[in-house]
Amino acid sequence: MSRDAEISANLELVRSKIAAVASHPVTLIAVTKTFPASDAQILKELGVEDFGENRDAEGLEKSQIVAGRWHFQGQIQSNKLKSITSWASVIHSLDDPRHFEMIEKLAPHPLSIFLQVSLDGAHHRGGAGVEQLYRLAEKLSNSPTHTLAGLMSVPPVGMDPDQAYSQLAVIRTEFLHRFPKATSLSAGMSGDYEKAISHGATHVRVGSSILGSRSPHR
Repeated sequence: MSRDAEISANLELVRSKIAAVASHPVTLIAVTKTFPASDAQILKELGVEDFGENRDAEGLEKSQIVAGRWHFQGQIQSNKLKSITSWASVIHSLDDPRHFEMIEKLAPHPLSIFLQVSLDGAHHRGGAGVEQLYRLAEKLSNSPTHTLAGLMSVPPVGMDPDQAYSQLAVIRTEFLHRFPKATSLSAGMSGDYEKAISHGATHVRVGSSILGSRSPHR
C-alpha cells in the first residue's frame, strides 16, 4: 500500500469514528510530530486544514512547506516563544502568566489560545491549577489582540480517561459561567479521542491513528 493510500484509509477511519460519536462540531487536528512534511502535504491534499506540533523546530519547518492552521500543543519554553508565535495560529498549552506576557510582546499576529489545566495538581504533564487558571483567563480575556479559545488538558498518567474527561467537563462547565465565549475544549488523542468527544471535546489531537506509530525516516 502506498503512503498516500495508507494515510487516506487511516484518516477516513478516524473521521468516521468522530462522526459516529459526536453530537457537536469537532475539529480534527492531525498531529505530525516526528513525521515528514510530505505526510502533512498528503493530509492537506485529503482536506485537512489543522495540523499539530509539539516541537517548535518541526512546526517552523513544516508550516513553511504546508499551508494550513498550525497548532502548537507542547509544553512552552520561554526561549522558544518568539519562534512559536511566528508560525502557530493556535496555542493549546498556556499555563503560566509570564508566558502570556511574553506572547503579548512577541507575537506578530493574533493567536487563539487554550489554557492547559492540570487534572491532578501534580503538573507532570503541564497545566495550571484551577485558581491560577482563572487568573490567567482574566488576563487573556482582557487582551485586545489574542483570543481565549477555551481549555485543554491531558489525562494524568495512570488515570482512566473517562474519569479524567468527566472531571474536565465539570471544570469546563464552571469555567464557562465566568468566560462564556471560551467554548472550545481541546482534549483527546489517538487512544481516547472518542471518550473525550463524549465528554464535550471540540478539538481532538490525533497523530498515530492517522500516520502510524512507526518511527518514520525524515
